[in-house]
Amino acid sequence: MVRVCVIGAGAAGLCAARHLLVEPCVSQLDILEQAPQLGGTWVYTENVGYDDFGLPIHTSMYKSLRTNLPKEIMGFPDFPVPESDKSYLPAKDMLAFLKLYADKHGVTEKIKFRHHVQLVIPKQTPSGELWDVTYKNLTNGAIETKEYDYIFVCNGHYNTPFIPQIPGLKEFKGDVMHSHDYRVPEVFAGKRVLTIGAGPSGMDIALELTDVSKKVILSHHLKEQPRTEFPDNLQQKPDVERLEGNKVYFLDGSEDEVDVVFLCTGYMYNFPFLHKSCDIVVEENCVEPLYKHVVNMKHPSMCFIGVPYYVCAFSMFDLQVRYYVRSMNGTFSLPTPEQMAEHWEEEKRDRAARGFTRRQAHMMGPDQADYYVSLAEESGTVPLPPVFTKVHNDSSQKFLDNLTNYRNDEKYYASLADEAKTKTLPSVVTKIRDESMIRFFHNLKNYRQDKYKIIDDGTYEIISNGKREVIC
Repeated sequence: MVRVCVIGAGAAGLCAARHLLVEPCVSQLDILEQAPQLGGTWVYTENVGYDDFGLPIHTSMYKSLRTNLPKEIMGFPDFPVPESDKSYLPAKDMLAFLKLYADKHGVTEKIKFRHHVQLVIPKQTPSGELWDVTYKNLTNGAIETKEYDYIFVCNGHYNTPFIPQIPGLKEFKGDVMHSHDYRVPEVFAGKRVLTIGAGPSGMDIALELTDVSKKVILSHHLKEQPRTEFPDNLQQKPDVERLEGNKVYFLDGSEDEVDVVFLCTGYMYNFPFLHKSCDIVVEENCVEPLYKHVVNMKHPSMCFIGVPYYVCAFSMFDLQVRYYVRSMNGTFSLPTPEQMAEHWEEEKRDRAARGFTRRQAHMMGPDQADYYVSLAEESGTVPLPPVFTKVHNDSSQKFLDNLTNYRNDEKYYASLADEAKTKTLPSVVTKIRDESMIRFFHNLKNYRQDKYKIIDDGTYEIISNGKREVIC
């Protein structure tokens, strides 16, 4: 019998807890969450900076956010998002879904809210390696240290802003803001805004700012230019060379004047509570040494859920958790530390040969289907059916094709009842995710009007602008 600590009650932590609560080998489960509610990054608050306890505000949620992936590939394998007439949902609906999921599986009542993890440290005992976790009850100030057999790190990775090294940024005469602190567009009314970064949120926010700003300059280095038709007051530019005063100089030799530099430059992995003896190192946003992007190779009784990105997140969380729990209960044995290290080095060499940078160590995208299969095959658990991958690909294509309208495509998915019965993660989810991202780039304004419907494990349909298309 083992004692387990789950750090974080966002989607990854809730998923871990849901499986651990029904695992016979688990005798004690503590879920530690520093916020007053569950949901992690899906929680919206108008507050920015620091909370009432002096801790950095965790969420990066802005008021108007809608999912950039269809809800049909955002549920859990055994718990799909409830049916509705829209595929792309507002954040409040996703938060409500997570609350429903947690309540259904008896997770909510087990969460210790307002408990801030301060330190996680391994220790050697006669019976093997154990963990001491020190946490603070933010309500009464009490500090406690408890001993555990296993640690699940589920603290998310959309909360620590990445600030690029741009010459002149610190001396810029106007305002500088990161998207982590963005909530509503009104603060940019009448201003000339330089938006740096063209990920899904960067694109969304840049488009939203055109409604109130005098001018928006979208600086990016996308290999494929978005084919969407942007408003007249939005101009695309290459990467920034430098800033001087209120002037911005671009790599193509052009220049302009701006009032605000708005950084949509992503986030860094951050685990401030891990003692150095945990042997986890983050350099250039590469977390290592992690086997399968999950297992701490130096201390295999610690796992990380949710590190990879450009994935079908909730389904991947579920698969990662099931993979690791099966190693805990003896269903299968993890490789030796030496074998895990060899696998990781081989993966890094392979990804480097295919053009991935070190900063992209955990970026899946086209690799995600193979990643899911590898987790399922090694642990003997159920893989993701191919249709998820198809829908993922279709959604990604829509993103590229119509940035302004891809969320309005009239698409929807049927219930995943068959997959839910077997706890299968259909690979159609991955397909839909990729398709949604492509459609995002092509029609930012309207891609969320698309509706998806899953027909079977390998087939789905899209209804976009009144036209129906079946994709196998």
